[in-house]
Amino acid sequence: MSPAAQVKRRSALRKASFVVVANRLPVDRDTGPDGTVQWRKSPGGLVTALEPVMRRNGGAWIGWHGAPDEKLPPFQYDGLELVPVHLTTAEIEEYYEGFSNATLWPLYHDVVAHPEFHREWWDAYVTVNRRFAERAAKAAARDAVVWVQDYQLQLVPKMLRKLRPDLRIGFFLHIPFPPTELFQQLPWRRQILEGLLGADLVGFQLPGAAQNFIRLVRQRVGHKTHRETVYLPDGRSVLAKAYPISIDAAEFEELARKPETTARAEDIRRSLGNPKHVLLGIDRLDYTKGLRQRLRAFGELIADGEVDVDDAVFIQVATPSRERVDQYRILRDDIDRLVGRINGDVGRIGQQPITYLHASYPRSEMAALYRAADVMVVTPLRDGMNLVAKEYVACQYDDKGALVLSEFAGAAAELKQAYQVNPYDINGTKSALLQAMRAGDRENSRRMKAMRKQVNDNDIDHWASNFLRELMADRDLHEKQPRPV
Repeated sequence: MSPAAQVKRRSALRKASFVVVANRLPVDRDTGPDGTVQWRKSPGGLVTALEPVMRRNGGAWIGWHGAPDEKLPPFQYDGLELVPVHLTTAEIEEYYEGFSNATLWPLYHDVVAHPEFHREWWDAYVTVNRRFAERAAKAAARDAVVWVQDYQLQLVPKMLRKLRPDLRIGFFLHIPFPPTELFQQLPWRRQILEGLLGADLVGFQLPGAAQNFIRLVRQRVGHKTHRETVYLPDGRSVLAKAYPISIDAAEFEELARKPETTARAEDIRRSLGNPKHVLLGIDRLDYTKGLRQRLRAFGELIADGEVDVDDAVFIQVATPSRERVDQYRILRDDIDRLVGRINGDVGRIGQQPITYLHASYPRSEMAALYRAADVMVVTPLRDGMNLVAKEYVACQYDDKGALVLSEFAGAAAELKQAYQVNPYDINGTKSALLQAMRAGDRENSRRMKAMRKQVNDNDIDHWASNFLRELMADRDLHEKQPRPV
């Protein structure tokens, strides 16, 4: 059945006992040359994790459908109830590109880039969050569970709580939550904290982020706290805990084992001249990902004679991202120039040390790249988790390969056997790259085996189940804790 055939329009919104609220719907729209519209499921672990929960509970997913200035009615796709939220062109500029990605994103990522604070962006953020909350209030059945996702919608829990006090509300932040010294720069810091406190459970990637949140609530809002619990004046309690997100490890391993994936990986290495070492980076083109630092480190290894250009090739895939935001356009130009300079300085005819690909690829091609790579280089300056590191590990079913991982990625707390680096330390990164390339098969196999066990034992289903189990647990269990006085 084609995607178009799987779409059923809804004349009325059906009440759901489980509702997901996210910035985007879990489907992407393709418009053919003849104007026909088809929907296809978006790639990504979140959709994979929540789809079975939605099917079991008659769930609905609320989100923007990707086109400005267009209102769509609720529709059903492949058995999933989808509820589009409309955004105007101005709201996309101010709520999404502005406040979400030019204010919150850099602030929450340790101010790698300077955040901008504009009152009109904040106003748009409030307006759009209210629209999402109102949509969720209409879609949710009595006593339903609502799970709000990520930094674009931090005001929704409180707004939704006011509209529907009967709901069980969870919130999960997929990016880092900053320390008090950084968060306090935000003029609307109290409103954000109070927005999140509308949830019964607020989830973070790492324990440190949950502790930052608890500390800020105590200092800036004045509520009593005890360990992971915030006590509100109305008698309600809010739990703030870490739930490290993961991937569908079994699906990635199955994809990696396919004969066509193996054949494609061999083609990739052959097209590169079958070098001794293939290093790989796969990232969104984002200033938090540390692309400049890792490419400089690799270029210096060749320039210093530590690595021969005939022996090692670095493939860097940079998926286009937020190209209407000025900082991202500047970054793209910077990376283009850096790659050109390194290739021009140390490359030879027919042998370029860096293969740079500014494009997005399907999951099958990603799996082939993972299988082709001897060393995976994941060196963000700051990252909530970084699932690319886990995807690479899941694909190494033969326990081969090496992972060079930034200590500032959330994944570093779980993948302790990776070659961990401070990406700001170029010399340290060079040493780690050399160590990964020069380590024997036995050493890398030992490290990879341990990381594979971690990823397989803590997959995306484990993450979603843990969060939802805690969210739907009897809140009286938390109330039995001694309340601070």
